[in-house]
Amino acid sequence: MQFFRSLGPAVAQVSPLEALRAGAGALAGLGLTGLFLLSPGVDLNLGLYLVAPFGASSVLLFAIPNSPLAQPWSAIVGNTVAALVGVAVCLLIADPVLRIALAVGLALAATMLCRAVHPPAGAVAMTAAMNPQAIDALGFWFALSPIAAGTVALVILAAIYARLTGRRYPFRQFDAPNPHGTGDRPPLERLGLSEGELTRILDRYRQSFNLGVEALARLIGAAELQAAAHSTGPLTAEDIMSRDPVSISPDTGLSEVADLFRRHRFTSLPVVAGNGQFQGVIFQIHLINQARNDAMRLDRGFLPALKRLLDRDRTRPVRAGDIMNVAGPRATTGTPIGVLLAMMADGDVDAVPVLEHGRVTGIVTRTDLIAAMARQAVRQA
Repeated sequence: MQFFRSLGPAVAQVSPLEALRAGAGALAGLGLTGLFLLSPGVDLNLGLYLVAPFGASSVLLFAIPNSPLAQPWSAIVGNTVAALVGVAVCLLIADPVLRIALAVGLALAATMLCRAVHPPAGAVAMTAAMNPQAIDALGFWFALSPIAAGTVALVILAAIYARLTGRRYPFRQFDAPNPHGTGDRPPLERLGLSEGELTRILDRYRQSFNLGVEALARLIGAAELQAAAHSTGPLTAEDIMSRDPVSISPDTGLSEVADLFRRHRFTSLPVVAGNGQFQGVIFQIHLINQARNDAMRLDRGFLPALKRLLDRDRTRPVRAGDIMNVAGPRATTGTPIGVLLAMMADGDVDAVPVLEHGRVTGIVTRTDLIAAMARQAVRQA
């Protein structure tokens, strides 16, 4: 029975929305790359302007962009090196079976040595070895166009598409500066483990090609947060949320929003429509960013720009609905405290609205989380 169970899917269930996002990305990426490669410099009769391995590259770039095998170095260098190897073998070896096997084997060894393992690279080398007539005509130019040029185009399109759809590609390296430009690691990655130690963990379990150091750090951090949540007991958002939050409408003027922030010492306010439906959240930083943008656009000082922004009700109205965050995290009354911890750990938000049937029933702030965990610690002491 265990054997048959092992034949089943080995990956987690993917939402239909994520599957549609990846498929649409591959469609757009391959379509635009094909148009880019349709140039007079490529002989279309050879059928090499959009090669089959690009389809495999698209799977990695658009479906699993966090994989080390999908990163720009792996994709571009891997495909290009494999093409060079495939062309060289095709020009030197006449026997088709030996030519194909040798091209793929040497390409695999070469890309590993270049730290550029990219599974479609094997198909790139095989494509070259299987088309001796085309390679006779194109020679090593095949490695530059379509392979290198096409892969670069796919990588650029994947990066643009990831940003447009709320994903991150290329994946941030472990030693890259955090979003605030300081030397601190993001909260989820403050593990007390160095990059070398994390690398050795991956090597020990032979996972270097499946996970990057950055991804491993985030997974360990998330697991530690979840474990910390277990120690606080089965608390949910309903147990710790503020049940009567001050809210505003999308038409609320920014001067009134600023006054509410000042009066209540809030850092965030939920935005609710007249029928009670949740619309978004406005944070203090939104007011600051709007004023900063105005100051840069008008070449004025920050404080005059902020005053002008708050006085716009009489000139060119800017309302809460114009600058609110509509895509931030949200919870239900049954959301565990561990999930809430993870939502606010990165520092992008400091409050999560609690919704039931699209209506705001409460809000959980960082203060609520700290107070709940402090009470739990006292009870356990």
